[in-house]
Amino acid sequence: MFSLLVNIPTDAKWAQNGVTIAGGNGWGNATNQLNYPHGLFVDDDEAVVIADYWNHRIMQWKKDDTTNGQVVAGGKGEGNGLHQ
Repeated sequence: MFSLLVNIPTDAKWAQNGVTIAGGNGWGNATNQLNYPHGLFVDDDEAVVIADYWNHRIMQWKKDDTTNGQVVAGGKGEGNGLHQ
């Protein structure tokens, strides 16, 4: 793993083409919902990974899938088992 620091100029301009891919459907435990999201990571394939704290799971949205996320860890309730 590596870290990368990027210098962004103060006069930088961003394209306005954002899409909501995670959440936006109220609190809940469906694959298109989050319950107290806590942390965000974007991997090299531009997949978005979010820790869904109160659902005890890690969710992932792949680059071109903006409808439903995939549970990639946890999701079986609170606990310290290998399946939780």
